[in-house]
Amino acid sequence: MPFGYLTTTTLMAVLTFFAVAPPRPEHSSPSNLGYWLGFLVNELPFIAFYWLLASTVLAAVQGDLTSTVGLIALAIAVLASGGLVVILRRGLRAGPTVGSALREADPTARLSRSLPVAPLLFAPFSVRSGSVERIANIEYGDAGRWNLLDVYRHRAHPSDCPVLVHLHGGAFRRGRKNNEARLLLYRLASHGWVCVSANYRLGPSVRYPDHLVDAKKVIAWVREHGNEHGAGSEIVVAGSSAGANLAASLALTPNEPNLQPGFEQVDTSVAAAVCLYGYYGSYGGESSLSSPRAHIHADAPPFFVAHGDRDTLVLVEDARAFVRALRGVSTSRVVYAELPGAQHTFDLFRSPRFERVVEGVDLFANGSVARRGAG
Repeated sequence: MPFGYLTTTTLMAVLTFFAVAPPRPEHSSPSNLGYWLGFLVNELPFIAFYWLLASTVLAAVQGDLTSTVGLIALAIAVLASGGLVVILRRGLRAGPTVGSALREADPTARLSRSLPVAPLLFAPFSVRSGSVERIANIEYGDAGRWNLLDVYRHRAHPSDCPVLVHLHGGAFRRGRKNNEARLLLYRLASHGWVCVSANYRLGPSVRYPDHLVDAKKVIAWVREHGNEHGAGSEIVVAGSSAGANLAASLALTPNEPNLQPGFEQVDTSVAAAVCLYGYYGSYGGESSLSSPRAHIHADAPPFFVAHGDRDTLVLVEDARAFVRALRGVSTSRVVYAELPGAQHTFDLFRSPRFERVVEGVDLFANGSVARRGAG
């Protein structure tokens, strides 16, 4: 009896269901269940379809589709495939969403017409670029492995390049520098940027503002040593989840002496900030000053904020409230792309959705640097 085929298709159907319709958390309480059961399929629908197709072909070769159990399993596979089509269509809608968000701030901004089909279909885990070299585990502070950073730069070693600094997520308690947004780091580095991805001290052994102090130390390192790797003076800070909180706070608190002890004279201002599925509240049980909302001001740099409307770890209402507060005060551009169907951690793989987000960040970051230089 084809119970193996039935098990496979049922499991895929369950994962697809949670990707299509993750349970909405009640009382604004984040749901881990919806995230863990759905986020992989939500970004990798092609892989999920290959799994279903291979299982179905194997069942057909073994003659399992002639039994009642086999036919039930086939029906489940067809339903799951329909769900994967829904997921794919939502992912493809990221292009129009990001493009429209960019054009609200810059009517001339245009995304490319096409996506890299072959890598998306057959190499979603491959994000590296042959034109980019990564220099790993450079010390920027005295906290051991928590104060290490990686540099991504073009192998041609251009000079005076704009810099992107990325800070990882992990709820301020876990995570590492070479997990998230790697497609973004390699893409910008291949286009002549110097990209830096950094670890920082994590809780519960440290508290606010220690994480933010470390983030500012990364900027200080770029100011002092970045030219050794081709970096210029223009820096854009980016982050994912908790890293987006730090990126936003860093961008909104330039040159504040109490947040950069021992390096008070270093310029920690940035040209722009990029926040991916960010958390914008305060750290659990800590001062409200740990929220970037507490630091919003009229002279804030430009922001690019991207958040999934199906995020069950950090609800989309949090991003909307932050953007609304920022737009109400800041005189700079605030680009907000609310991504249809996106869950948390949509930047782990090469997917149709993240390809468009990366392209949008590329346009936004280059535009922000150009405007700052012209000003």
